[in-house]
Amino acid sequence: MKNLLLVLLLSCGFTSAVWANQAPDQLVQETSKQMLAKLKEERDVIKKNPERIYDLVQQIVLPHFDFEYMSQLVLAKNWKRATDAQRKAFVSEFRTLLVRTYATSLNEYTDQKLTYLPFRQNQGDTEVTVRTEVEQPGGLPIPIDYRLHQRDNEWIVFDVIIDNVSLVSNYRTTFAKEVRQGDIDGLIKTLVDRNKQARRE
Repeated sequence: MKNLLLVLLLSCGFTSAVWANQAPDQLVQETSKQMLAKLKEERDVIKKNPERIYDLVQQIVLPHFDFEYMSQLVLAKNWKRATDAQRKAFVSEFRTLLVRTYATSLNEYTDQKLTYLPFRQNQGDTEVTVRTEVEQPGGLPIPIDYRLHQRDNEWIVFDVIIDNVSLVSNYRTTFAKEVRQGDIDGLIKTLVDRNKQARRE
């Protein structure tokens, strides 16, 4: 699953100007081209300075992910039990975890072809799914669906489903187990330690 998260990054690296006032499927298609172009443009820079990937993720991707809503979905009932300070800390560490996962996955990108499947949206919909497939050499295409909702009149990503596995559901199961074994503070500490370790690698 980790290796395929790069496709989410490539397909959801939206600039604010492009993101606003466009249908979700158009956003995915047009901005994926922009992200791929940026990757090729800065490939040599990234080889010399791998930290540049994190800068690109921060600049291009993060403004268009609803990390607070994702955190609510991931923590589920534990979100209501958390204090404001715990919620803020969790969102920050969860955000860092995903950023580093995406950035690491970028190094594994090998020009896989993205296919955009027919998109359906009814008038008045506030949540939609953009469906894509990623071709794999010698294997069947892998379906990747992006779930978006409207926030402040803009479409923003709150989940991605890779080969029928939801990113939110996957983390919800993992984090719920960790909370049961300890508490929310323990989960936050685990994320802090994991992120610190990733920075040292």
